[in-house]
Amino acid sequence: MLLCQVLIPYVSDEEQAELNEIFGSPSDYEEEESVDMTEWVRYGNQIS
Repeated sequence: MLLCQVLIPYVSDEEQAELNEIFGSPSDYEEEESVDMTEWVRYGNQIS
C-alpha cells in the first residue's frame, strides 16, 4: 500500500475542484462515454 500511496500524485483541494468543474463526476457520465477496461487489464490486453 505504501508504494501505491507514493505513486499517486498529490492534488490540492483547489486543483481537485478545477478538475471536477472540467470533467464532472464519473457517476454523471453516459454509458457510451466510458469503456470498462477490467477484462483488458485482467488478461494482459488480449480480449477474445
